[in-house]
Amino acid sequence: MLDARTVLTVGDLELDVELAVGDGEVVALLGPNGAGKTTVVRALAGLAPLEAGHVRVDDRTLDDPSRGTFVPPEARPVAVVFQDHLLFPRMSVLENVAFGLRSRGVRRHEARDAARAWLDRVGLADRTSDRPAQLSGGQAQRVALARALVTEPRLLLLDEPLAALDATTRLQVRSELRRHLDGLSGARLLVTHDPVDALVLADRLVVLERGRVTQSGTPAEVAARPASRFVADLVGLNLLHGAAAGEHLVRLPAGGELVVAEPPPAGPLALAIRPQAVALHRTAPEGSPRNAWQATVVEVEGSGDRVRVTLGGSVPLTAEITAASAAALGVVPGERGWATVKAVDVDVYPS
Repeated sequence: MLDARTVLTVGDLELDVELAVGDGEVVALLGPNGAGKTTVVRALAGLAPLEAGHVRVDDRTLDDPSRGTFVPPEARPVAVVFQDHLLFPRMSVLENVAFGLRSRGVRRHEARDAARAWLDRVGLADRTSDRPAQLSGGQAQRVALARALVTEPRLLLLDEPLAALDATTRLQVRSELRRHLDGLSGARLLVTHDPVDALVLADRLVVLERGRVTQSGTPAEVAARPASRFVADLVGLNLLHGAAAGEHLVRLPAGGELVVAEPPPAGPLALAIRPQAVALHRTAPEGSPRNAWQATVVEVEGSGDRVRVTLGGSVPLTAEITAASAAALGVVPGERGWATVKAVDVDVYPS
């Protein structure tokens, strides 16, 4: 397993991240650009020595500045798969995969036999003599994965392994990667900014923002109750903040109020609302909906038969409606109308 606390400074970023990954577990490290995800990978791999903290794999200390311990990258039971493959251009596919074993002192024929076995597992047994330039992006990423896995690492680091692939290839390689990860022992850390990669591949999510962990949990836990705007955007939810102002009332900083189904707890609150739960109207809705307010359309963005409408005002939300509804309502930036949401569709939890 992995037990690490990575503390170091890179430019303006002050990184202090604690991670624990169990044997056989896949943990996804998510975060916006500049959050420090790749720096964590470099620290775990030994490419960026720690200023403080520690890195332990299977109870073996690889880096601990307080004890003067530092194991160089080539001596660590760690393998890294980068998004741009980093294959050796003048080596054949077989030599690329065998390289890790050869650098550890494994004899040539043994290393090549193991490399052939892994190339067969990733569906590239017929490309052993090719050079990397002769491969497609998906094939090159499979070679990079085989090169990492052939060494049987106790810690596998996957740094945006699918980011450079087109949509069709990404879908196929993601499925293959899930299958390979399921059959491995050791700790696996996946760095990504893609929520689909994280939800499909990972057992647990760790969210990193500005060099700090802001949320962790299973995909379902994180998706249900996002702790930050980044996570809410990632899983497609509206996230508001406020405080209890009555038995079933939450007041927002801009002055807006929302009625909720259950009495809200005391203290700072977060409110998660699905865009699909927000209804739009040209005029004040009839009846007495629990939550109804005037709003101004700020932005309209279409995708297929769905339209996302960003609303400004005292309750700033994004609504998702059908393209037909958007046309019927005449939804355009600057248009004023009404928005409603049911109290039961507002999920409230401590912020």
